[in-house]
Amino acid sequence: MAITIELPNARRLAFGIVLGQAAVTLAAGLAGWLVGGTNAAISALLGGGIGTAASLAMALIAFGGQAPRSGPLVLALFFLGELAKLVLMVALFIAAWHWMRPSPIAMLGAYGATFLVYWIALGNAARGGAGALQRLAKRGAA
Repeated sequence: MAITIELPNARRLAFGIVLGQAAVTLAAGLAGWLVGGTNAAISALLGGGIGTAASLAMALIAFGGQAPRSGPLVLALFFLGELAKLVLMVALFIAAWHWMRPSPIAMLGAYGATFLVYWIALGNAARGGAGALQRLAKRGAA
């Protein structure tokens, strides 16, 4: 069974993930400050900020403009967005390690927390999509 999502809903989901990641980043920064002080807070903000910025780049490239008219263009924009996300993430981690000397645990922990937001949002969207498909199937069988 395939689960599909309409472009406006996909756009809303992508930018909603970015907002969720930004909120988790701020929470991680606060937790880092409470537990480890200023360096841990800045490190957590850096790590979460990297994850959030990379997701924002992907969302802007894949979903930021007008809706493409062809399937191959949609796919190309999606892959270009993922490539930009990866390149930006690597560049920002290198820059942070080179110039900031962050706390590795706080930085990587906050970065990992942004991934949790991503997977939880996608899981909820898939569950909602599967639930809608199951309701339609039951209506058709009745």
